[in-house]
Amino acid sequence: MEVSLRVGIFGGTFNPPHIGHVRSAIEAARQLGLDKLIVVPAGVPPHKALPPGTPPPEMRLEMTRKAFRDVLHALVYDIESDNHGPSYTIDTVAAIKQDYPGAELFLLTGTDMYLTIETWKDSETLLKTVTPVVFSRIPADNKKITDFSAVLHAKYGVNTETVTNEVIEISSSQLREMLPNRQGAGYIKDTVYSFIIKNRLYGAKPDWGWLRERAFSMLDPGRVPHVAGCEEEALRLAERWGADLDDAREAAILHDITKKLSPEENLDILKKHGVSIGKLEFAGEKLLHAKSGAVLAKSEFGVSDIVSDAIFWHTTGKAGMSTLEKIIYLADYIEPVRDFPGVDEMRVAAYESLDAAMKIGLEMSIEDLVSRGITPNKTTLDALGELGSSV
Repeated sequence: MEVSLRVGIFGGTFNPPHIGHVRSAIEAARQLGLDKLIVVPAGVPPHKALPPGTPPPEMRLEMTRKAFRDVLHALVYDIESDNHGPSYTIDTVAAIKQDYPGAELFLLTGTDMYLTIETWKDSETLLKTVTPVVFSRIPADNKKITDFSAVLHAKYGVNTETVTNEVIEISSSQLREMLPNRQGAGYIKDTVYSFIIKNRLYGAKPDWGWLRERAFSMLDPGRVPHVAGCEEEALRLAERWGADLDDAREAAILHDITKKLSPEENLDILKKHGVSIGKLEFAGEKLLHAKSGAVLAKSEFGVSDIVSDAIFWHTTGKAGMSTLEKIIYLADYIEPVRDFPGVDEMRVAAYESLDAAMKIGLEMSIEDLVSRGITPNKTTLDALGELGSSV
């Protein structure tokens, strides 16, 4: 006798999807012996309004795909994400039934949604088509589930399955509150968290440990102490001169992320993002990495224009630099690992006058370039000229 497929249907707004969603689905598949697990992110849920700041359906779909990518037998359906109107479970189930004719369908829900299932569109037809499966999160839910399942059995002849799993004390709503405070990374699959940070969804700001780990992985190991020192110095300077501490930290951590790349690789990044540069920037890595690093910090880590600009100008300087731009330029120059003639004078000056310290740094850079037969960048000359000096 042919055995029918056992297909689980797991819907939700996944706003954002987190490890609790994934682990619950895996445990349901195990306990129910599912052959397929179909995950369906809702486009416009009919039972509740999506909170302000919710990413569009296509972004929640992409996050869900990333979250469930490594889950055995899981398929993420876009059937509701492509629907511009309210998404009703009865319609989704009907479509899945067409894809898997003769399959035994299991509808996975949380306790709260399960207890409202009779209010859903065409609930009687739905309950004759699927076996409800409810996640029991806490012992207090068990009596509610047992009592309500008895009601459904009496009315519709349906038997409810219960899945017990380890409770993860997190919810999507809690994560939406945590993410802007640089919290919650441990509750979200890394590929999903990277997507959230890249697009700065939910007003998210990167967890500092996560950001350092990503930045340091892009560096030659010998450069890590310099970048760590630059972060330390940038924070001190930002506090001294009233700049935003978070902006200073982000820019310092990310300022050298393309430093180890070849000139050709740096140019490829710039070309990919449509950034044109002058002839002198083609001279080598020293100038190119600041430009490509700024572009990559924005495209991959979602930094603000203020932070991106600070990275962009941290090697050449320019006329009309912002306070943050000066801070990152100087922090890169005077961080504790640096040791060269004149650095101590520059360190003292940086806490007395940013412009005085900038003047020292720019003059030293130009003198070094000229001594090696290299024409200084015009933006560097302009920056120094604005400070009332010429070399």
